Amino acid sequence: MSTRGSGRWAPSRLRALPGVAAVAGYRREWLAKDLVAGVVLTTLLVPQGMAYAELAGLPAITGLYTTVLCLLGYAVFGPSRILVLGPDSALGPMIAASVLPLVAADGDPGRAVALASMLAVMVAAVMILASVAKLGFIADLVSKPTMIGYMNGLALTILIGQLPKLLGFGVEADNLIGECAALVRGLADGAVVPAAAAVGLGGIAVVLVLQRFLPKVPAVLVMVVLAIAAVSAFDLGEHGVGLVGVLPEGFPPFTVPEVRLADLGPLLAGALGIALVSLADTISNASAFAARTGQEVRGNQEMAGVGAANLAAALFQGFPVSTSGSRTAVAERAGARSQLTGVVGAVLIVLMLVLAPALFRDLPQPALAAVVITASLSLADIPGAVRLWRQRRAEFLLCCAAFAGVALLGVLQGIAIAVALSVLNVFRRTWWPYRTVLGRVPGLEGYHDVRSYPGAQRLPGLVIHRFDAPLVFANAKTFRDAVRRLAAADPRPRWIVVAAEPMTDVDTTAADVLEDLDEELNAEGVHLVFAELKDPVRRKIERYGLTRTIDPRHFFPTVEAAVAAYRLRTGARWSSPGDPAGPPE
Repeated sequence: MSTRGSGRWAPSRLRALPGVAAVAGYRREWLAKDLVAGVVLTTLLVPQGMAYAELAGLPAITGLYTTVLCLLGYAVFGPSRILVLGPDSALGPMIAASVLPLVAADGDPGRAVALASMLAVMVAAVMILASVAKLGFIADLVSKPTMIGYMNGLALTILIGQLPKLLGFGVEADNLIGECAALVRGLADGAVVPAAAAVGLGGIAVVLVLQRFLPKVPAVLVMVVLAIAAVSAFDLGEHGVGLVGVLPEGFPPFTVPEVRLADLGPLLAGALGIALVSLADTISNASAFAARTGQEVRGNQEMAGVGAANLAAALFQGFPVSTSGSRTAVAERAGARSQLTGVVGAVLIVLMLVLAPALFRDLPQPALAAVVITASLSLADIPGAVRLWRQRRAEFLLCCAAFAGVALLGVLQGIAIAVALSVLNVFRRTWWPYRTVLGRVPGLEGYHDVRSYPGAQRLPGLVIHRFDAPLVFANAKTFRDAVRRLAAADPRPRWIVVAAEPMTDVDTTAADVLEDLDEELNAEGVHLVFAELKDPVRRKIERYGLTRTIDPRHFFPTVEAAVAAYRLRTGARWSSPGDPAGPPE
């Protein structure tokens, strides 16, 4: 669509279709670098796409379909110049947990693909609606400690789930404990296929060594080539090693996924979890790479781009996707300058499917398991968990709870637990905020926490109390009880000055508690005084009518002003703990 009379795309249209704007602003000197980067990226996209499809419980070919369409969808609607999308190791177990329980007992792959495609449609809908509603902040619902625990649990789940495939046998289990038990039984019963174990363990070693010492070398591609060569050289297919086989030739037709109405509810729960993880992943990756390239992060447009990528994949027998930090890093190191890199990758995969579907027929299944396992190791953040243990034990416990949720209950339940724990932790900090008494420290300006400065001076008869949270229904009684304890001290204070700068709000429940508390204290000869109360909060207090009980003269702009007023009224002198000095009678 064009602007009136100009024949050019309107800026709003270009902003909604970043790919079109990218074509208009494309530089000729980028072309060679994008082409080379696209070729390099393809060498990673193919084996990872196939491996992550099988991780999701789907045929390997669907990983390639998904990769092609999501790259094209994001190239049109995604705002980042180099962010790469595709099947993801973190989403694979979530897709499997959503789809496999709904598949019939015979494990019909066609039904599994249809369910996974519908799941991608739902993820797309969630992301696009979140983009329109500007809900990018939802990604903040998962705190760093709970995400560390979730990812560590996910890494362990993937590792245990892929080990039997790596060793050449299969297991039937519904959870991590069951998979561990089945793995041990398989090892004890001699189910390991030596040739498969050699390929799988050797593949892991090759990838880890190359990533450690030759990071610019495409480690996954090298491992895959070596594995295919080993199959041909040693006829490993005849020694019990499972092979991918010839992929279906050509490209799938446009397909609207058809599922039962009863399946939509369970799929929606999975879609919400996948969308949340994908959103958090996208925002973090977009921020990291935008900082390197000088771009600004457009969170809502990123959600629209990821939603479009999921929808495009869903309509061609694909499954949910997310951004990939590792593949984006590969594209960046290879010189990528625009989304043409992803388009080149998509075109090369299509050419492979049309012209050479047998290219990966001798790729051993243990090699795909090695790809997944090495990816799972990158998900784990053990140093992060150790750092939490050293720095903040409460958040370490949150990390452990999220880890246990994934490991013991499952990946979907784990992400629900991670979100719930993050929200509850915020609520806990509001419910039980830090509170303390302040005093004067010689040589330091202002008033300071007597827990940090036990020798801080105080004014007899005056208590300066700081409550580090907005005063709301959840903590109003906590505040009341803390003030009551201060008022009951011996000797009884005359003024309790609330250093109210951290109080960013006072709701109606808290206002009622304050009114009752002030009347109670006044009856005991104690006055409740506020200092540094923010103007919007002060206006709320006046609107609530609290100044009927709290003397309007007991609101001061600063703690210093409140202290000066008290000293002027009582003549009190500063004293250190233990001094017998007190205000003159």
